[in-house]
Amino acid sequence: MNTERIVITGYRPFAGKEKQLLKMTMSHVETLRKEGLASDREAIIMRSTDGTIVEVFGWKSKDAIKAAHSNPVVNKMWEEYANLCTFLPIGELSEAKEMFSEFTPVN
Repeated sequence: MNTERIVITGYRPFAGKEKQLLKMTMSHVETLRKEGLASDREAIIMRSTDGTIVEVFGWKSKDAIKAAHSNPVVNKMWEEYANLCTFLPIGELSEAKEMFSEFTPVN
């Protein structure tokens, strides 16, 4: 049985923080992998028309998602994200209202 969980999340950068946010997002999944939490699936990183960075990636399982909340490395990374952006459900993006949501690829 496949326990992998695919998630889609949005990061809306604070003014002047987009470059730092992109750099962090490009290494985000690798950090999760080093902690044994993310799957081997390659992440997809893209940008919406309003500048929100959208990431699609795989957690190993629901248990891995739960374990991330008590992992000090992950919590430190999430604190750094909180200094760079607002976390945003992709349903709030205008692209999500389209039958075929289009984004600009970053990676």
